Amino acid sequence: MQVLEDKLLIWKLKQGNSDALGRIYHKYKNELLALALALSHDKSSVEDVVHDVFVAFAQAASKLQLRTSLKNYLMTSVANRVRSIGRTKAQAEIPLDTVEIAQPDSNQPDRLAISLEEFQMVTSALAQLPYPQREVIVMHLHSGLKFREIADCQGATINTIQSRYRNGLNKLRFLLNGQVKK
Repeated sequence: MQVLEDKLLIWKLKQGNSDALGRIYHKYKNELLALALALSHDKSSVEDVVHDVFVAFAQAASKLQLRTSLKNYLMTSVANRVRSIGRTKAQAEIPLDTVEIAQPDSNQPDRLAISLEEFQMVTSALAQLPYPQREVIVMHLHSGLKFREIADCQGATINTIQSRYRNGLNKLRFLLNGQVKK
């Protein structure tokens, strides 16, 4: 159903319907913002990244030919934009004091405290990974992209992507040293 709706929205967008772009934006905005934040850990640039992606998307709409789902296309575009910004800043690792922590949802104070502490540990450890490993882990676990889709996005082989994922998880295990429950 979602694929059909997306195809209809893209068709309308190609016909010049600006409401279609707005509907696509509102449909995927939160997921794209969350992905940009998870990859960049820079809350101040997250909205700019997503807006840049949508400006480019709108400009290319007339000649757009998707080979994947609209969601995956937009997720890949956000990851590429974050990667591009990272290269510009020559940012190999992120200083831990700039990491933004996602707030867990819970209505029980004891669980909230434990969840928040675990989120802080995982987020800090994730920020210490090299960007290529962090990107694969976030795109696979957070955005639900398959390794093949990530490989296509990064222009790498599936073996390289699986290796980055495996090595990243191993580094996370080492950094967390059993401090967070599975």
